[in-house]
Amino acid sequence: MPDSLSSQDYVIHARGLTKRFGAFAAVDGVDFDVAAGEAFGFLGPNGAGKTSTMRMIGTVSPVTAGTLTVFGLDPAHHGAQIRSRLGVVPQADTLDNELSVLENLLIYGRYFGLPWREARRRAGELLDFVQLTERSGDQVEPLSGGMKRRLVIARALINEPSLLLLDEPTTGLDPQARHLLWDRLYRLKQRGVTLCLTTHYMDEAEQLCDRLVVMDKAKIVAEGSPRQLIERYVTREVLELRFNREAGAGEATGEGVNLDSQLEGLADRIEHLPDRLLVYTADGDATAAAAFERGLRPASILVRRSSLEDVFLRLTGRSLVE
Repeated sequence: MPDSLSSQDYVIHARGLTKRFGAFAAVDGVDFDVAAGEAFGFLGPNGAGKTSTMRMIGTVSPVTAGTLTVFGLDPAHHGAQIRSRLGVVPQADTLDNELSVLENLLIYGRYFGLPWREARRRAGELLDFVQLTERSGDQVEPLSGGMKRRLVIARALINEPSLLLLDEPTTGLDPQARHLLWDRLYRLKQRGVTLCLTTHYMDEAEQLCDRLVVMDKAKIVAEGSPRQLIERYVTREVLELRFNREAGAGEATGEGVNLDSQLEGLADRIEHLPDRLLVYTADGDATAAAAFERGLRPASILVRRSSLEDVFLRLTGRSLVE
């Protein structure tokens, strides 16, 4: 973000932000800023500190150390004022199954002091926005996962927030439901709503985020737009080579040193996976042709664009962290 902006110019401003639970640091001295109208993402493996950061922004978890302002206000002293301008979409749906779709919005609107007539007006507009008007009288329990997530987003918008916090908004949804939610969120951004989200989905981050940070082990390890991160940490293309197992264990799994020697000088980086070899290069087709000239005979070849997932795995590793 521009260096000329001050902390008051950002919707969210954090410096040295820290959250500890006893001796355990869930968030360890992170710095970031979110500007008005921006879609900003937190990307990272489980336990990286994403949700803990979002809970501090949402004023439901106190800051242990460092500086955090939301709308230029200190959450420790102006929590209620901040929450009145927030919309929150938690990981769990937390809908009231004993109420209808419409009633979930009306009751939530009353928490913000909305008169019944105004709450009903906004609820009608929001149900239309999330394409649930025809289900307004239905109970929540029979709704599909995608419908419930759309209803949670509608509920989060009942107070017309200027900042929407979304914690893993599309986890567990099928592709059609995810794309519909992306469309709704994109439209909100067009209206000037600031979006701040966490996600495990790389394609979601690429689709929605203007900028993002990658968190790992409670720290921020990279920051930038999706395109900037790809350009900074990986090559333009990735060549994926698969080998027949009968070619020998080394060639089949990519564990043999002969493969590296045959590709020497052709790649910026080579990654060995159990079922294939990833060759990071500026020109996948040219690298494949050069490897063939050197006698390399893979069973299959795939050239693809580098993605945010390649960045994510390079920065955080492929090992599962529990």
